[in-house]
Amino acid sequence: MNRETVVTEALDLLDEVGLETVSTRRLAKRLGVEQPSLYYHFRTKKDLLTAMAEAALTPHAAAPLPSPEDDWREWFLENARSFRRTLLERRDGARLHAGTTPTSDLDRIRHKMAFLVASGVPEKDARMAMLAVGRYTVGCVLEEQADPGPGEDLPADVPVLDHEAAFEAGLALILDGLAQRTGRRGQVTRRG
Repeated sequence: MNRETVVTEALDLLDEVGLETVSTRRLAKRLGVEQPSLYYHFRTKKDLLTAMAEAALTPHAAAPLPSPEDDWREWFLENARSFRRTLLERRDGARLHAGTTPTSDLDRIRHKMAFLVASGVPEKDARMAMLAVGRYTVGCVLEEQADPGPGEDLPADVPVLDHEAAFEAGLALILDGLAQRTGRRGQVTRRG
């Protein structure tokens, strides 16, 4: 048993039972080991959850970084969409991610910030926009993952929310606001 195996099994357990039910006791049983052996790899449950959150973000972390010829607006949209897709890949993905600090992704974040600044976005606005869109995305996914879905516990006259369309509409508003602040309004591809 190694650290990677523990994290992989913990993520599989998360997908099966949800974040509320993930415990080191259940994980140890799943791995066929005694609970204290997990502390060899993770001192606390919080350390385990942080490693799980980092591993769960691998698809987003593997997405190509922006290059100088990319349109910053298009990249900004696709970066948020990639983050949303990744959070949705795991049961309770947004809850798992919320409150974690990306430690292994710092170089990628710096590259993304440098790209926005080189594209003409003031550094302070780039920093706040990345923070805002990240939190907006997590919030949207939290709501989406908590939604009981169509036909479940909803009165017949309550409209079903199209989560992707709502996400895209809010994302467009964030981008439009940022584009206005940079003095660079432009056409962007919108979904939904």
